[in-house]
Amino acid sequence: MKNQSFVARLGFALNGIKVAVRSEASFRIQLVMAIGVLLILGVLRAPPLWWALIFICIGVVLTAEMFNTALEHLIDHIHPERHTAIGIAKDCAAGAVLISSLISVIIFVMFLIEKFA
Repeated sequence: MKNQSFVARLGFALNGIKVAVRSEASFRIQLVMAIGVLLILGVLRAPPLWWALIFICIGVVLTAEMFNTALEHLIDHIHPERHTAIGIAKDCAAGAVLISSLISVIIFVMFLIEKFA
């Protein structure tokens, strides 16, 4: 599969996003929350720096969720039985999503504090 065309690689990436949207409720929730936050930024006319920070946060959270989804699908396919090490790997990936989500919430709250304080 090496040296595929850009269009083919783009298709693989878009398919991965489509799989995450269809199979992961967490990813769908995060997308809805991201859209909501972007709407709030628009309504409150956030300065460009806040837009940039929030876009970075959204990107990090969705990327972490994509890696979590990829890891879960791979592990479940290779070793569908329960195993302590697999549970730890999945928990760590979920923890990465949680950390990035919490940091994103903190940054959004900082925006709100600056806007309304």
